[in-house]
Amino acid sequence: MPATSRHLLALLMLLVPGVGALASERALPDGFVHLTEIDPTIRQDIRYAGASNFLGRRVKGYDAASCILTREAAQQLATAQARAQDKGFSLVVFDCYRPAQAVADFVAWTKEGGPADPRWHPAAERAELIRRGYIAGRSAHSRGSTVDVGLMPIGIASPLPDPACGAPHGEQAATVDFGTGFDCFDGTSRTDSRQVGREAQANRRLLVELMDRAGFRNYTAEWWHFTLRGEPHPKRVFDFPVSAP
Repeated sequence: MPATSRHLLALLMLLVPGVGALASERALPDGFVHLTEIDPTIRQDIRYAGASNFLGRRVKGYDAASCILTREAAQQLATAQARAQDKGFSLVVFDCYRPAQAVADFVAWTKEGGPADPRWHPAAERAELIRRGYIAGRSAHSRGSTVDVGLMPIGIASPLPDPACGAPHGEQAATVDFGTGFDCFDGTSRTDSRQVGREAQANRRLLVELMDRAGFRNYTAEWWHFTLRGEPHPKRVFDFPVSAP
């Protein structure tokens, strides 16, 4: 922040009650940005800020439906977006930075127990999801350089929830056909799965290629999950809430 802007903010904090608290609530840690600041053309469908996710409710720590990343990750994601647009697609992000409190919310949910869910985890009961590696007690997302992402045709007007596990890819789906939707906790979500159709396999390869060329490595158990190589905070865990720009 330029010195002049800092001086103006300091003056406002002295003269206007509540301005200091508001600025503090919205401020991000150094090195973090809202993705819209770097590339507003990337589509956002932040699932954990609403009910369209495996919990069926807003996840703790998601005060807004906004993608936050380290600046380095956001800049490289913009590079992938430019290449995707050249091919007639747009990236769509489902999750970006994830607060540690959200990770704890996931873990607590698994401990409540429950049967397999044909939409989200058809072959595993809820209590098995951690052991099988679908939910982690410590997430790379909390370091700020991991993103869950898919591809949409540029002409799609707005993101819509895609089918998760076992449902056919319908005409109303927002993304191209990946064989499963985001957060399908099942072996068919492995990036190299041959249990999905040829079109889905090709689309997964395209996504990996676009992200790899931009410096992201794929987590092979989830076609949508990518982490920036050489991320700036490889050992830190953050817990500030997801806020609006």
